[in-house]
Amino acid sequence: MVVSAMVGAAGLIPTLEAIEAGSAIALANKETLVMAGHIVVRKAAQKGVNIIPVDSEHSAIFQCLQGHSREDVRRIILTASGGPFLHASADELAAVTPAEALRHPNWAMGRKITIDSATMINKGLEVIEAGWLFGLPATAIDVLIHPRSVVHSLVEYRDGSVIAQLGVPDMRVPIAYALSFPHRLHRTDHALDLTMAGPLEFLKPDLERFPGLRLAYEAAGKGGTMPAVLNGANEIAVEAFLRENIGFSDIVFVVEQVLSRHSVQEEPSIDEILAADRWAREEAGQTIKGM
Repeated sequence: MVVSAMVGAAGLIPTLEAIEAGSAIALANKETLVMAGHIVVRKAAQKGVNIIPVDSEHSAIFQCLQGHSREDVRRIILTASGGPFLHASADELAAVTPAEALRHPNWAMGRKITIDSATMINKGLEVIEAGWLFGLPATAIDVLIHPRSVVHSLVEYRDGSVIAQLGVPDMRVPIAYALSFPHRLHRTDHALDLTMAGPLEFLKPDLERFPGLRLAYEAAGKGGTMPAVLNGANEIAVEAFLRENIGFSDIVFVVEQVLSRHSVQEEPSIDEILAADRWAREEAGQTIKGM
């Protein structure tokens, strides 16, 4: 098994090479499927390679699907903590500093994904990833805000039953599951105590204050090279924010500007996807220079 855990678009080609070599993939690099899901899924099927998700939400869905037919699924529900600015106003979001955005309330993660969580673009990327992992359109993938990060995701079946996966917010759990699948490791630490979990609250995401999620759904709907452009532009904008060259709210502004100028290519090849990624990064850089 190969663990694909590189950050960003850099993980695409190494993951494809591992699939070509016939290795099972423990996938933590969501950008691989965001950028080239149609190619990666097809290649994995040709090689008989299993892709086991490592992201907590996708691991949860994967676990909820075990023993069930995919045809019986009505929709899947990805949960999101809402990040550190769940209740912040638009003015407060505009004034957010990198240090503040890097303080996630529940999860200990890398810098880039922590910023993506704060803008909710990360959840949008996860919607696109889930579509390829589980063979569902974005219209059958919903997002709910769940601030405590206890319920990691849910599957609703056509008979109305809903199955959820719960656990402490600790990435070691989905990592261990991916590495040991189809078995489970014996662990005695970090067990979930529901009596201490508090109320399990769920909220609809506010797409006005967090438009990054809306942009991801739109990119998923257009398909082709659009998700790769979304990802490439976002990587450049996040890097600029972390360097304090742009503001927090400017991240999504930059991404939206680049998306609006892109002419989508349907069923792109790897070369076309990589070209779209380069174009998006250049366009994002030029947009930032002009701000």
